[in-house]
Amino acid sequence: METPIHLRRAGTSVVITLSQNRPPRILHWGADLGQLDAASLQALELVRQPTIGDSAVTYPQPIPLLPQLVDGWLGAPGIAGSRDGRAWAPSFTVTSHSLTSSGAGDTLTVLLSDDTSELTLTLEFQLTSAGLVRTRAILTNLGAPYRVDRLEMALPVPAQATELLDLTGRWALERVPQRHSFPMGRWERESRGGKPGHNTPYLMVAGESGFGFRSGEVWGVHLGWSGNQVLAAERVPAGSRLLRAGELFLPGEVVLGQSEQLTTAWVYGSWGRGLDELSGRFHQYLRARESHPTNAYPNKPRPVLVNTWEAVYFDLDPDKIIALAEKAAAIGAERFVVDDGWFQGRNNDHSSLGDWLVDRTKLPLGLEPIAQRVHDLGMEFGLWFEPEMINLDSDLARQHPEWIFDAGHGPGLPSRYQHVLDLAHEPAYALIFERISTLVDQLGVDYIKWDHNRYLTDAGHSPTGTPGVRKQTQQAYRLMAELKERHPGLEIESCSSGGARIDLGVLEHTDRVWDSDCNDARERVDMQRWTTLLLPPELQGTHIGDREAHTTRRVATLAFRGATAIWGHLGMETDLTLLDEAEFARMAQWVAAHKELRPLLHSGTSVHADTQREVRLEGVVSQDQSEALFEFVLMERPVEWPPQPLRLPGLDPERTYRVTEYAVTDALPADQCPPWLAAGGVILPGRVLEQVGLEAPLLDVDRSVLLRVVAQ
Repeated sequence: METPIHLRRAGTSVVITLSQNRPPRILHWGADLGQLDAASLQALELVRQPTIGDSAVTYPQPIPLLPQLVDGWLGAPGIAGSRDGRAWAPSFTVTSHSLTSSGAGDTLTVLLSDDTSELTLTLEFQLTSAGLVRTRAILTNLGAPYRVDRLEMALPVPAQATELLDLTGRWALERVPQRHSFPMGRWERESRGGKPGHNTPYLMVAGESGFGFRSGEVWGVHLGWSGNQVLAAERVPAGSRLLRAGELFLPGEVVLGQSEQLTTAWVYGSWGRGLDELSGRFHQYLRARESHPTNAYPNKPRPVLVNTWEAVYFDLDPDKIIALAEKAAAIGAERFVVDDGWFQGRNNDHSSLGDWLVDRTKLPLGLEPIAQRVHDLGMEFGLWFEPEMINLDSDLARQHPEWIFDAGHGPGLPSRYQHVLDLAHEPAYALIFERISTLVDQLGVDYIKWDHNRYLTDAGHSPTGTPGVRKQTQQAYRLMAELKERHPGLEIESCSSGGARIDLGVLEHTDRVWDSDCNDARERVDMQRWTTLLLPPELQGTHIGDREAHTTRRVATLAFRGATAIWGHLGMETDLTLLDEAEFARMAQWVAAHKELRPLLHSGTSVHADTQREVRLEGVVSQDQSEALFEFVLMERPVEWPPQPLRLPGLDPERTYRVTEYAVTDALPADQCPPWLAAGGVILPGRVLEQVGLEAPLLDVDRSVLLRVVAQ
């Protein structure tokens, strides 16, 4: 028996077998198994083999990374396609494999072939230094044209994973969790709008019944791709449970000619004892990248920014914008972003997308005086674009209607009065690239807010009308990459009507995401909580909005808005010129507090307590566990009061900590303070703080308190 391959990193073990030259099968993915010798690994494979009896189909062996019909897998095959009705059930066998290791992790590369089907397959499997798994496939066609309908990777989870979690949502209410039992059959979530969407599942997580942030083993997968996709959990009566992910191909979208290849997007997998450990592996992986914002520009923290959208909308008066920039600098901002409304004819969202020429009616001297003033004030200058979109009322649409996606029935339904510019037309791509690049050069643009509002529901490439979603996604990646190559140091934000394009594919080319168009602090508490399931705080745009939220009309205090926004990449989205002197000073205090806390918040470990439904308790603990910041929020009035004690997770149980209120502006009223807080804080061991906890303050609804925790 060939000895299985054992990969170990950061508390994770993966055991993979290639026995009988079959495609790689995972025998274990999860907790570190320790050092295993060859005999133990062979024995592990033996004990994972079921009693087959007379039918390997009824009782299949462990399922390969790419499930095959020929292996007796009765669920969805990992590869579906054909060559004029032939080669639709390939049987791949291993021809060679290699294992390489580096500081970044271990990579197993397996070459497989099926001479009868005239196909070869390369499977790459990596275990990163963070204990995160990622895998992808490269399919090569050696014969006549081969149409690919599915190429979907699978990662197995054990029988104790009986419950599923994924996310749903809509515009301005993204990443709402939903949970249910792991059903027999296939629980599938598709994204068909040319991006993950507001309703994206984000991750597909399976775990032990009742798992939480701090308890229960969990396994999850995510697809690093910004186009059409599917995430699924699949269970069959024979006992196999898989988490699956792959691109969703439209009919005829992928046809490989002879010697052509298809490389899938990376499928990422993480496990942990509780969701915090699972998400921590994603955070560690992202922070280890050379391109991570806090790594790419040494000693440069995430700059506090002011964005003009909710301050002026489309009304870009140059004097008002400069006055706003001056207020931004005075309040402590380090980046100033001019949002929508700066290009010709753009007085509302009905027109001009695609033209990208400065509106000389609004801005007679152009954007140069604004950009220069912003730079003179010591801030970076940012500008909003929506490069993949077009209005029918634009010069570009009138000149080149053939550059608008059309599946055969015209450009389709408008959304926010816009359609999609087909970047697979090279002249269209070149025009957009040059217009953006020219402005970046002329104005010294440091940062692009890159929006993407319309779904690609009828994305037909003219003149044929054939599907163009996959190519459009690739062209968007290419456009971002080439702009950054031409303009070193340029940063890009992935915004898509808010949080509709957040994935590890777009984050290979961008420096942060916009969680949501909703700045309502109450809604943001949970949206940021669940965005953190994948992304560390510094990659998330978190802004202090108006007192009355633009999207919900809910009114919130500055204290609540500030305490919610400071965790991520802080910004302000309000008209600073309208604030009175006292309110301006209070806002400046929040900016100063964020800057003080920024080293902790953007490098520490995100933790979330498992609390009753009406409250939230979460925070960030420094890597050395010497300090932490927590926020306790009252979302609703619980029937039972006081709520459960505040049990602070993630601290060193052997160290002693002082816990005090971190009051940025006003401290809690005396009648809301429990005795320990009224006494000026408390000193207790980390073990007591997590196991016993602290009496909760008597908060009002939509109020929060920050707790500073420092080792003594």
